[in-house]
Amino acid sequence: MQNTFRSAILSGVAVAIAGWGYLAFPNIIGGVLFSFGLLTVVNYKLKLYTGTAGFVQLRYDDGRSRWMKAIGELLVILLANIVGCLLVSLLTRMSPLDLGASAQKILESRLAIGPLRAGLLAIGCGFIMTTVVTFAREGKPLVLLFGVPLFINCGFPHCLADAFYYMTVPTAYTLEHITDVAVLYPCLVVGNFIGCNFYRFVAPKA
Repeated sequence: MQNTFRSAILSGVAVAIAGWGYLAFPNIIGGVLFSFGLLTVVNYKLKLYTGTAGFVQLRYDDGRSRWMKAIGELLVILLANIVGCLLVSLLTRMSPLDLGASAQKILESRLAIGPLRAGLLAIGCGFIMTTVVTFAREGKPLVLLFGVPLFINCGFPHCLADAFYYMTVPTAYTLEHITDVAVLYPCLVVGNFIGCNFYRFVAPKA
């Protein structure tokens, strides 16, 4: 579990650095640059919540469910991912770029549509994530260069990217909307999980 936590922290760092690139170039270029995060995760086989949720074993060999253990593992990974994002977010305070303003626009857009709609949109991101990671595991990593910009430009929230954005938003604004964020964020996490496992729900292999 200790190795998993460390791997997940590094994964969060990779995603946050990719998010930094997107905040610097909040357009299609930034979307392509964001691919760096997932390429790093896949190449080093790091533990990322949205890269793991669609592949966790949900049953024992004898057919018994192991949902609780799988969810526990995912929550540990999610927590460590957020720690990694936090470390990079603290570093953004040193940047001469106005990253906080770009991050605030993203948070404002999430709050404007509300937690339910944001959570439903997050399903799209989860579906894309499991799809591109599947391709990458089959030796086709270039698909990441299409999938990542796709979910970003479609406005599908990625819970770890959003964690980095929210922690990069100017503190005064975050504190002002802390209750709204506390309701919004779990919806993104659940939405991503549903999307990551959408293929299991609709067309299970066995």
